[in-house]
Amino acid sequence: MRYVKDFKNIQLTEDTVLSLGKFDGLHRGHELLMDSVFEKAGAGLRTAVFTFDIPPQSTLSGMQRVITTNKEKQHLFQETGIDYLIECPFTEEIMHMEAEQFIREIVKRLRVKWIVVGTDFHFGYKRRGDYHMLRRHAEEYGYQVCVISKMQHQGREISSTYIREEIEKGNLELANELLGYPYFIQGTVVHGNQVGRTIGFPTINIQPPPQKLLPPYGVYVSFVWLDGRQYKGITNIGRKPTIYGDNPVGAETYIYQFSGDVYEKEARVELVHFVRPELKFDGVDALKEQLQKDIVYGEQYLAEQMA
Repeated sequence: MRYVKDFKNIQLTEDTVLSLGKFDGLHRGHELLMDSVFEKAGAGLRTAVFTFDIPPQSTLSGMQRVITTNKEKQHLFQETGIDYLIECPFTEEIMHMEAEQFIREIVKRLRVKWIVVGTDFHFGYKRRGDYHMLRRHAEEYGYQVCVISKMQHQGREISSTYIREEIEKGNLELANELLGYPYFIQGTVVHGNQVGRTIGFPTINIQPPPQKLLPPYGVYVSFVWLDGRQYKGITNIGRKPTIYGDNPVGAETYIYQFSGDVYEKEARVELVHFVRPELKFDGVDALKEQLQKDIVYGEQYLAEQMA
């Protein structure tokens, strides 16, 4: 996959089938878009996705938490096998670009022959463009349009908004069903306060960026990916209130049957089940006792699920 951020200077040399959208979470609803993209590309076209490096609402009305950060989104698209991911900076120029000009720029720079969008896709200044406009200008600019209806789950459209609501409630099972894969936090393993190691439970720590949407603070059964291998884990999301000091929000994970130095390595922590809320204990001994219970619970839960 070729990753492109400099949209102003890009000029592809191959014809493409293009999908456009926010793609926050790259969820099951987006699968329909991607399936259509690859289907249309069967005639010898390259596949491309156009998105913005931050959700437009973040610029217009303050920061909106995202299911997947830009980096996480890149990894997900890499796994789909698309040829181009264009992650356009949401600049003032882009923000004020009229919808028809946006169409012209997209088609010319990306050599678009097919455009695949959902029914709720809007673009251009004040969101004046939609799939109806794309269809009106298709013949003029030499492309075809495929519009995909929303996938439903129990009578509700699958959307990033729906999934964000479930993550915020801590309903990971439903969120993961809607995503089509486990909600995850990906990042570089950083040094923590080493308390876990001193009480016999060494952990890895990831500090997600502030725009990352996190579930309620608490303990979760998890899976961890390190160096291409999957491990079972138990993860605390929060600020570790038992530990003295103003601790940053992070994901701290105990990995079953694992030892080794993984500092500065990339890790992906997938949350699959809520265990309990984050608690402040009277001291380290009480924390250690609860950690032992959490670890036993997590191991039993995963054994039952995988039986």
